[in-house]
Amino acid sequence: MTSLVFAGPSLYRVAPERLAGIDLRPPVGKGDLLAAIRAGATAIGIIDGTFEYGASVWHKEILFAIRQGVAVFGAASMGALRAVECSDFGMIGIGRVFADYATGRRRSDGDVAMVHAPAPLGYKPLTETLVDMDETLARLLTAGKIDADMAHRLGKAASARHFKDRTWPQVLTAAGIEGAEEDELSALLRANRVSIKTEDALALIDHMRALPAVATTRAAFDFNETLFFQEMAAAFDRRS
Repeated sequence: MTSLVFAGPSLYRVAPERLAGIDLRPPVGKGDLLAAIRAGATAIGIIDGTFEYGASVWHKEILFAIRQGVAVFGAASMGALRAVECSDFGMIGIGRVFADYATGRRRSDGDVAMVHAPAPLGYKPLTETLVDMDETLARLLTAGKIDADMAHRLGKAASARHFKDRTWPQVLTAAGIEGAEEDELSALLRANRVSIKTEDALALIDHMRALPAVATTRAAFDFNETLFFQEMAAAFDRRS
């Protein structure tokens, strides 16, 4: 089975040995799935994807992949969103973030959005995602390191920030925390930061490593090859 995974900031600072043997590609964008299928991929994992400054991966590409017998998995970020949207057609979602969207606990795609550095800098995160901030606060609360009132104040301030401005310093300021208390909380948050996006991304990779080396079965739905899909495929063929 030929497997590949599209990822970026969700795997930042993950040890290289943890990703050994994985055909790792940059965050997925429009046309990338089609290219992967044409190159012979039989299993595809979507973790991170482009948006805003580059066209996002089309749902139609995912449906095309599944209809061709390609197993498609999603987790953590763009992958979790697309897995919820395409689960009825056979895309498989993995992890906590996917489950939160699938059950309606989360609805905004901004909860997983972030600003990050480009590929030469390893897609270093420059802001925090709300899913990771919420999880960090939840674990601090469970551990008794902050009380319920502080968790609520910080969570509310984090939720109110646009994803481009979602950093702990800005959240602390928005929550009215300053002085010695700000210094103490900043240190606490840095020391106890967790990322369920990274946890989910690694779960997807482990799942794909365990896949049997056999061909998948074609999904039982009709694929409507629209004019837009035909134009995208034709553009890809011209570039190739």
